[in-house]
Amino acid sequence: MRFGNVKLGSATSPLLQGLGLSRRDVSDAALRVLERLAAERDSLTQRLTAAEEMADRDTLSPVFNRRAFLRELHRTMSEVERYKISAAVLYLDLDGFKALNDNYGHAAGDVVLRHVGLLLLDSVRESDVVGRLGGDEFGVILNRASAEEARTKADALNDKINAATIIHAGVPHRIRASVGVHAIALVEDPETAIARADEAMYADKYARRAQSQAFAAF
Repeated sequence: MRFGNVKLGSATSPLLQGLGLSRRDVSDAALRVLERLAAERDSLTQRLTAAEEMADRDTLSPVFNRRAFLRELHRTMSEVERYKISAAVLYLDLDGFKALNDNYGHAAGDVVLRHVGLLLLDSVRESDVVGRLGGDEFGVILNRASAEEARTKADALNDKINAATIIHAGVPHRIRASVGVHAIALVEDPETAIARADEAMYADKYARRAQSQAFAAF
């Protein structure tokens, strides 16, 4: 018999030894009670773990929600400060997402958000973090990545998103993304880091718009 990972029926059980008891000092009825308590404890632990994981997850895509993302960003920034390592945060915005929702409904938009969430998760390392920051905006924390490495990863993610074709209700949808990169500084808070990445994302968006207009005029 076990209490969690402790075998109760053993004469050398650490639990019984801790109580100053041996197996012969404990009745079968007492062992059955301990067994039920162990089962209840394990069940509660599993439910608590599941609830905590659900509380961290975004409601639409399989990534962290904003609250959990900020918590992980704070943790990364603490490591940057303590160990003087490099890290970066990416801010991604899906271009034309509102028009997609307006023209094809929110169900189509939800499919796109889930697809982008999965694509980002599949394209980063296990040590990195992906979250949806709200609406059609995503964040990625790149741990132990230099500014140059972060820019390279941002371009790769952008290319993957732009190359994707998503089918919903038999209709293909192409999406594009704008990506901002911010190398985490030694002294700043998570909201400031996200704001800097957001500013970089808008600079990227406007630069591409200006380039498109220039090509059209040409």
